[in-house]
Amino acid sequence: MSTAQIATSAYAVCNPATGAVEEEFDQTSDAEIADALARTHTAFTSWRRSRVEDRTTMLRRVADLYEERRDSLAAVVTREMGKPITQAQMEIDLVTSIYRFYAEKAPEFLRDEELDVVAGGTAVIRKEAVGPLLGIMPWNFPYYQVARFAAPNLVLGNTVLLKPAPQCPESALAMEQIFADAGLPAGAYINIFASNDQVADIIADPRIQGVSLTGSERAGAAVAEIAGRNLKKVVLELGGSDPFLVLGPVDLERAVKDAAAGRFFNAGQACNAAKRIIVTEEHYDAFVEKFTAQVRAIEPGDPADPQTVMGPLSSPQAVENLAAQVEDAVAQGATILAGGKRIERDGAWYTPTVLTGVTEGMRAYSEELFGPAAVIYMVADEDAAIALANDTDYGLSAVVECDDEERAQRIADRLDTGMVYINEPSGTAAELPFGGVKRSGFGRELGKYGMDEFVNKKLVRVKR
Repeated sequence: MSTAQIATSAYAVCNPATGAVEEEFDQTSDAEIADALARTHTAFTSWRRSRVEDRTTMLRRVADLYEERRDSLAAVVTREMGKPITQAQMEIDLVTSIYRFYAEKAPEFLRDEELDVVAGGTAVIRKEAVGPLLGIMPWNFPYYQVARFAAPNLVLGNTVLLKPAPQCPESALAMEQIFADAGLPAGAYINIFASNDQVADIIADPRIQGVSLTGSERAGAAVAEIAGRNLKKVVLELGGSDPFLVLGPVDLERAVKDAAAGRFFNAGQACNAAKRIIVTEEHYDAFVEKFTAQVRAIEPGDPADPQTVMGPLSSPQAVENLAAQVEDAVAQGATILAGGKRIERDGAWYTPTVLTGVTEGMRAYSEELFGPAAVIYMVADEDAAIALANDTDYGLSAVVECDDEERAQRIADRLDTGMVYINEPSGTAAELPFGGVKRSGFGRELGKYGMDEFVNKKLVRVKR
């Protein structure tokens, strides 16, 4: 993996609200990587044979520790990537629910599946762990992204090497400590501050049996290429340019509220955010007026303040990327109805933005806008809405706002996405499988399907 494929930066806490570098961390050495590989492989040989009851007990203790440390853990990510403190606390609550979900459901999910055998005798599918796994995680939901990968795989009996985002080292170490305090055997979960070249070597190591990455399309392609050369399975959760469709009959007040929440939560830095809002002509003017007024009312503020609903972006580079996309659209004729500019203060700040008049050829039409910028399109009818929604290389999730349930279900069936939410913002929950199609990646996390990715579905046949 080269720096041309995935940008490299030092592991450090750089507070995006102030621009101050608060703490720096040493990169994991090659010798430490070699030791981590040996330890996680050794841990797997015993962890895979442990009782399911012991593994679920460990997950329950992990959940308890997240609950006990909720406020301090939330404060860490507020410093690391600028998430408003109340939203950071919500992330901890979600993480707690994920560990509790798999602690409760693992025995059911791991139960032998009996098959109908035509030739007589019996046959079952037995789910077994496959080995040490590498997780490559992003910065936007540092705890949640790890939980949805680590929880099902650890309770299954796999072990984990975890490479966090370079800007989230403190939260990464806090998670490693939680697993240790919960009684997970040494070596079963190891945090590594690895470089891209080290990651490539880890993927190629024969002891590693799979890789899960949440991140950009470019990073996913780089990891998948290395994994493919080494015959390793990958799960990829990549970018999204998710459509948010508004069609009659519809409660317009609800649709506006859902669109604003779905677009600007976490400063719009979510793969499944409502990035392209598609409204039929009959509702367009009223929706735009109400939505723009709601966006203008959003005041970016101190993320440590419980009253703040939107903080800074994650980094100055994130501001530069979004500003370049917006400026490109405006230069080619798009209209800014709200925001559209940097906030001149230390840190990484950008105004909540609404764009209309975006057309093919503009970067904002085809690229993912990873920040607080919404694009609104007007379409003539249902067919046009679906055609525009599907006119993207991405296919993560979609929202349909429509009070005619039969029509909403019909539209859902025609959308090329991995998830569809009707009359609510696209979201997540421990029991709901998460993942996409097309260039949004492949594989699923969460729910029972989250335990079906890195597993040996072993056939055991007995003839009588």
